[in-house]
Amino acid sequence: MQATQIRTTGFHDGTTDDIFETTHTPLADLKEGEVKLRTDWISIDPAMRGWTTNKRSYMPPVQPGDVMRCFGVAEVLESRADKFTQGDWVTGFMGVQDFGVVGAKMLRKVDLNLAEAKDYLAGLGMTGFTGYFGMTDIGQPQAGETVVVSAASGAVGSIAAQIAKLAGARVIGIAGGPEKCGYLLETLKLDGVIDYKNEAIPAALKRECPKGIDVYFDNVGGDTLDAVMGRMNYQGRIVVCGSVSQYGDFANATGPANFMTVVTHSLKIQGFTMKDYMHRVPEAFSYLLKAKRTGDIIFREHVVTGLDNFQSALKMIFTGQNHGKLLLKVKK
Repeated sequence: MQATQIRTTGFHDGTTDDIFETTHTPLADLKEGEVKLRTDWISIDPAMRGWTTNKRSYMPPVQPGDVMRCFGVAEVLESRADKFTQGDWVTGFMGVQDFGVVGAKMLRKVDLNLAEAKDYLAGLGMTGFTGYFGMTDIGQPQAGETVVVSAASGAVGSIAAQIAKLAGARVIGIAGGPEKCGYLLETLKLDGVIDYKNEAIPAALKRECPKGIDVYFDNVGGDTLDAVMGRMNYQGRIVVCGSVSQYGDFANATGPANFMTVVTHSLKIQGFTMKDYMHRVPEAFSYLLKAKRTGDIIFREHVVTGLDNFQSALKMIFTGQNHGKLLLKVKK
């Protein structure tokens, strides 16, 4: 069997995303502990840029010439692993490819009777889990507090914002453009929005958060983080989930200009990745599945089709073109 694969040609250097090529390679024979997969869905994530940057991080970079790393959902075609059999559906780390051979340790079984395959990459996958743990475990919003979420119409931000609303907090979402801001107000029922593309964030924060900010869920870093820190309340909490505004140039990334606010306002700042919470995935899955079924949390996906569109889909993440969780459907 021959696989169509997206491989890297080098490391991301902050100047171009054109570091991928399409190859067609026969699949290797299965070894003990491996499974052969037919990939159905692929998650397109900001972390992919970090994975292709030759810099110390929470996991090793994808080496030039390797198949690009991704989260995916796939069907097991053949197995030499005890915990999987032919016909099982799995999710986990796999390659950007239509067929592949993957170590079983990287995968977990999913039940398509509970939810659609794509849900396991969106609200019921790492995206949803990230929003859940970041907001509930680190942000810990309380009824009546003011919570601000950047990239609030995005995959993680929208989940985090809805969880804060369910906790009784007053939630302000930052997003780019009237359509995304309208979605936050009209569909997700947030208490206020800031359109960073059409208004100055510091003035908008003053308008929307007249009593200051208790919790900030940060997905973008940069100037937005600076502006929010200037309005944080005493003993406020800042959840650092990502810094998408600086992913294009890791070498010249900067920290907050007003960092002394951490001291003067006794702020708590904590970053995290899902690596910290893998042992608690069942907890998040149970919460999010129930919330989806009751309508308390809405999942939104933006689907691109075809492996040949992988590179253009990845660029969408950093230009704000996607509306919700960005997914790639492998087969057209």
